[in-house]
Amino acid sequence: MIPGRDAFTDREWQLIQSLNTPLRVQQWLNDMPYNEETHAETLRTFRGVIRTRRAHCLEGALAAAVILEQHGHPPLVMSIESKDWLDHVVFLYQQNGLWGAIARSRDPGLHGRKAAFRSPRGVAQSYIEGYVDYTGRVRGYGVANLDEALPDYDWRFSLKSVWKVERLLIKWPHRKIKTSDARYRALKRRYIAYRERYGRKPWRYYTGRDRWLPLPKEFR
Repeated sequence: MIPGRDAFTDREWQLIQSLNTPLRVQQWLNDMPYNEETHAETLRTFRGVIRTRRAHCLEGALAAAVILEQHGHPPLVMSIESKDWLDHVVFLYQQNGLWGAIARSRDPGLHGRKAAFRSPRGVAQSYIEGYVDYTGRVRGYGVANLDEALPDYDWRFSLKSVWKVERLLIKWPHRKIKTSDARYRALKRRYIAYRERYGRKPWRYYTGRDRWLPLPKEFR
């Protein structure tokens, strides 16, 4: 059930009212440091993100879900499964019949997407190129409505790490995405060559950047 106004502090509610579009939520996440989990692993809720002003990918997706469900978007998260088990999670939204995503990542190619895709699968496929690094390769995706999947679990406000969300997404049914082995090898060679030459992660040569939401300033 979507929480009412009385579930939020004044500060939280003011923030939610100001972040009334997917673009604004993406910009808000972009402005906060990425949670590197330097002291301990965490899985913070919306309230935890507000208090610490940091978020990794799943924490950012949870925060976006809580904010945008107050503006009519169901709390949908997409788990993008990689062959190296370093999966990525984004918040999935729909506008004017098309799909997009809100995301935070250490990799520039794995951030948000405009509502420009005909299906969640299309959104997932837009991450194929950006996912290729030394070990990563997209192999599937799954979409879960957290309100339906975890109706009696406090994934919105708890000040403890909500590991049940992570366990849910690991076990959640994923639809396979097949990619060309030849293309994967070419993308990997290009990635490695770029890193060796410039010492940073690429993104400017990726295709489909016209469908990306703005990147955090550390990549721009």
